[in-house]
Amino acid sequence: MTATTVEKQQAGPRPAAGPAPARRGRRRGRLIALLFVFPALLLLGALVVYPVLFSVGRSFFDASGTRFVGGDNYAEMFRDPATLKAIRNTTIWVVVAPALLTGLGLILAVLVEKVRWATAFKLLLFMPMAVSFLAAGIIFRLAYDEDPDKGVLNAAVVSVHDAFKGTSTYPTARGRTGLLTQDRDGAYRTTASPGDPVTLPMVGVLPKDLPRDARPAAPAAARTSAPGELRGVVYLDFTPGGGGEQGKVDPEESGLPGMKVEAVRDGKTAASTTTAADGSFRFTGLDKGPYTVRLPESNFAPPYQGVSWLGPTLVTPAIIGAYLWIWTGFAMVLIGAGLSTLPRDALEAARMDGANEWQIFRRITVPLLAPVLTVVFVTLVINVMKVFDLVYIIAPGPVQEDATVLATQMWLVSFGGGNDQGLGSALGVLLLLLVIPAMVFNVRRFRNSQR
Repeated sequence: MTATTVEKQQAGPRPAAGPAPARRGRRRGRLIALLFVFPALLLLGALVVYPVLFSVGRSFFDASGTRFVGGDNYAEMFRDPATLKAIRNTTIWVVVAPALLTGLGLILAVLVEKVRWATAFKLLLFMPMAVSFLAAGIIFRLAYDEDPDKGVLNAAVVSVHDAFKGTSTYPTARGRTGLLTQDRDGAYRTTASPGDPVTLPMVGVLPKDLPRDARPAAPAAARTSAPGELRGVVYLDFTPGGGGEQGKVDPEESGLPGMKVEAVRDGKTAASTTTAADGSFRFTGLDKGPYTVRLPESNFAPPYQGVSWLGPTLVTPAIIGAYLWIWTGFAMVLIGAGLSTLPRDALEAARMDGANEWQIFRRITVPLLAPVLTVVFVTLVINVMKVFDLVYIIAPGPVQEDATVLATQMWLVSFGGGNDQGLGSALGVLLLLLVIPAMVFNVRRFRNSQR
């Protein structure tokens, strides 16, 4: 054994050369990863972190931003009626919209599986997601228009209403002053006895608005009456081109067909009829004595104009309806993706055991989809808390305050005329505090699902 061999044995084994290069490799990898992430971190800080910190600091100053007011803006926020209404409306949004969307998405996802053209159906329902909130707001602002000639919803409502209840033919008509007496309810009347001719002159109807079957009025005085018979005429007391005599049926004056006429005595309707094409009417079998010949107010009722969708009462549900139109496809697609991963053997086993489709849906499908439904619901909660475009565009100016939510109220207070960015920043902080718990919950759900 040589001296060199003895020295090597005494020195023992040499340490491995691996750890130091490995550490250097890991540091180099982290540095490269940081360089790639740095632009994203820079944007995140500039667009998210800095605005949040600035808003928190700005919320402790007054409208001018020069005087420190502490928590006064937060106290004022809960004293302001408009802000309280915004909080109430936001609560309605959070409670109603995500629940409806999740339920609709679940039902549609289950039904789509049984449709032959499932892909086309999904595409059709998902298409509104490609429409911007601005465009969707304009679309629904027109659809909700109260004028049936513009708003498609009111056009449908008016059509259904008129089909079942009908509509008055002469909403603008009124009796000739001095010849007919008007009641408080809008009806017109005169007094006559059987055998007397009755003339009921009306004005206020444009010739172009007359029914197509209208004929020249027949003078009631030219008619003979049998015992117990009362004859008369309802006509438009207007001669085209001028001329004619008020209260008298002239040759060129038109009768008013379809007008309801009643013979009333002692507050009870003894007979009722409708005028013919020439405006004439006739009652038979009447007792002797005077009667009140009456044109009921239903003849002059204004046409049904539909529902005030954008009025103070319905404006928030109407906007939520527009939101549902946009996001139902989103919920359906996500829930459908979860539905496609369900174990089919469990569903088939339940069918073999005699369970019907409702029992399978309620006791197997819904419990297995619970994680997906929760994620969809919480995602939609976060989304509705930030809703702004639809509310601002659809709600008309007079009812803007009735429809306002926290996001729109924050903008109105800060830039939309309030010019109080201190209070607006406080509203922004409140909105952030409300969104953070839902965001944290969603992130935890994602992490748990990955594990």
